[in-house]
Amino acid sequence: MSRGKGSKLKLMVVDDEIDNLDLLYRTFRREFDVYRADSAFSALETLDKNGEMAVIISDQRMPEMNGTEFLSKTVERFPDTIRILLTGYTDVEDLVEAINSGQVFKYITKPWNPEELKAVVNQASETYQVLKQRTNELNRTLRRESLFNGVMSAIRESLDYRSMLQTIVETVGENFQATGCIVRPVEGDRLTPEIFSYQDANASNPVEPEILEPTIAAVLETRQTQVLQEDNGGNGSTRLGVPLIYQKDLLAVMSLYQDGRGNNWSPEDIQLIELVGEQAALALSQAKLYQRSQEQAEQMLAELEVARQIQTNLLRQSWPDLDSAKIQACCFPARAVGGDFFEVYIHSQGDIWLAVGDVSGKGVPAALFMASAISVMRRELAQEVSPMPEDVMKNLNSALSDDLISNNCFITMVLARYTPSTRQLAYANAGHIYPLVWSQTALAEKLAVEPNFLKDRGIPVGILPMWKGKAGSLELNPGDVFLLTSDGLTEATITHPDSSLDGVQAGEMIQQEGLWKLIANENVPLDLNDLLARIRDLAHEQEDDQTILSLEVL
Repeated sequence: MSRGKGSKLKLMVVDDEIDNLDLLYRTFRREFDVYRADSAFSALETLDKNGEMAVIISDQRMPEMNGTEFLSKTVERFPDTIRILLTGYTDVEDLVEAINSGQVFKYITKPWNPEELKAVVNQASETYQVLKQRTNELNRTLRRESLFNGVMSAIRESLDYRSMLQTIVETVGENFQATGCIVRPVEGDRLTPEIFSYQDANASNPVEPEILEPTIAAVLETRQTQVLQEDNGGNGSTRLGVPLIYQKDLLAVMSLYQDGRGNNWSPEDIQLIELVGEQAALALSQAKLYQRSQEQAEQMLAELEVARQIQTNLLRQSWPDLDSAKIQACCFPARAVGGDFFEVYIHSQGDIWLAVGDVSGKGVPAALFMASAISVMRRELAQEVSPMPEDVMKNLNSALSDDLISNNCFITMVLARYTPSTRQLAYANAGHIYPLVWSQTALAEKLAVEPNFLKDRGIPVGILPMWKGKAGSLELNPGDVFLLTSDGLTEATITHPDSSLDGVQAGEMIQQEGLWKLIANENVPLDLNDLLARIRDLAHEQEDDQTILSLEVL
């Protein structure tokens, strides 16, 4: 506020007539600290030297610069100053210009009535004080808002829990001119061993955490702000403790220390620190939740990696070299674990059993049913006498149907038995996509080859308590290939079509016909890894588990 050396408000009178200046000075010198100027330029110099005036009284008619022009030059620099214009005439246009450009509070005509002028000046000074008070309150509010926003922006920049704790203590300590500040996390109403601290680099003596421990203990016990002021030989120090509470959960205790260098916190500062503490607690709660979710996600990923390894080990990784057939198999889950599976089982009587299955759904639930299906199937295939594929399918359905039906799941699969001595292939299809048979020898000789889709099949496993379906059989010749795939291959969506899939556009599925076109264009001998790599080039996004198994008769 514009006050002189004492407690008086500052008032400036501007007039080119010395007698008027003296009269105005004598009129107001008791109530105001009065400054005199005999021209507009002199008045501007006085303002440069002495700063803002509470009230300026200026004559209108002055040489070089009139009162209206002079007052207008003070508006931008001193917007709160109250301006009064003295005029010896009543020209309406001049008065309008004075009021608009100079933001004149009142105009007084010469000669003036001293009592009337005093009343106007007193009213002007009261208006100035009210305006200044409101301006100061607004500035304090804006400063608090700016400080609050700055502190919260710094705090919210970090999502890491411990990093945020350090950011809180540093940002609060620095912005509130604390000599030292510490934050102690709380778990289950107990302080953790960790201490996050801030020290003012300009402080002569660092603040030891032990100084703030009593304040922290009081906050922990009461869950309320604690303020302790001490008088150390005229240098008052302040210890402040603030609980960081979110939804009745005490997350941490913050304690600040100020060594009494003339910057003691006001009640408004303490309220602002408490407000910052409330918002910091909210941010801290979010960071803690984020950290917990990250830890849970990491734990889940680790568990999924173990599950993936277990599932991979369930699938046959190798089988004996056979003189009568060449077997290849690949399985790529869409997620860490999946519901696709394959089986290669060599029976003691010499039969070669092949299977590819697909449990409905993806992820862990499908993987669990996949493991159960492999376990039951291996038990059935381990019988002394090699069974018929349809009998194995019935027993598999009987063992798993209750669990599958209760969980709204089912399994599609093909189970086939190849007897090398007779080259007979018997198979049962439980709602799976058709197996494919063709002559690889004819393809190698560049002959026209038509694929044989084996279309005998029944319902998926787990749809009904009793499995129903038609089994099929055929004889394979040397050079023939029997191929089983899951729908993750045939239903893969093309993203980068090429000439090998004539007629198939981007956004369309490969389908079995497209798969056959790719096989027909593959190099001889057939390599499933190359075929899968080709499919992945055409369909970049894997939407489902992809499994493929082949048996080539030698």
